[in-house]
Amino acid sequence: MRTTLLRKAALTAAGLAFTGGAIAGPVTAAHAAPEQGRATAAVQTERRPGGERELNVRYEAQPNFYYCGPAAARNALSVQGKDISVHEMAKEMRTTEAGTDSVNDITPVLNKHTGKDAYRSVEISSSKADDKQTDRLRADIVRTVDEGRAVVANIAGTATDTDGNAHSFEGGHYISVVGYSDEGRTVTIADSADPNQASYKMSVDNLADWIATRGYIH
Repeated sequence: MRTTLLRKAALTAAGLAFTGGAIAGPVTAAHAAPEQGRATAAVQTERRPGGERELNVRYEAQPNFYYCGPAAARNALSVQGKDISVHEMAKEMRTTEAGTDSVNDITPVLNKHTGKDAYRSVEISSSKADDKQTDRLRADIVRTVDEGRAVVANIAGTATDTDGNAHSFEGGHYISVVGYSDEGRTVTIADSADPNQASYKMSVDNLADWIATRGYIH
């Protein structure tokens, strides 16, 4: 491994339930039709009063258990209107069946396709995020989303969303953060693991603890 920004993220095969039909989430209700092993759906851009913003995601589910990093990056770039093959992303990140090493392997790829040095990585090295780290994450998400870009996060373990649903990735996973509400205290996640749970909301406190021991890109 080339960096200190922590480990490979690989899903278990059980985490990949690729099914057609409706994708229902807190942000959208759309249809996903498998296309060459991929599922896509549109998440509409919405601006609301009270410190809220949602970016327009052209969602795509990951095609296998180890492409979560490339899929999260691909979904993040889609909010800027970019349509890049997840396989191309994986090649550029040197993703293998063991996953993508760290957020530091994703940051230069995001910058390359954004066309400028806009993205940087942040490590939360402790086992649980403290108040300062959580406040920084919230500020980074709000600023990045306001600039029209999505955040990519490397997470591990189990976290609960605002509907009380648990999302468990003990081996690690990558997700995109594509919106916020309540001034960033609640965030919207695009998750490539399962198109039936393509989008959900989570408190930024829970997200910060989910990222702990790993890192994020904003």
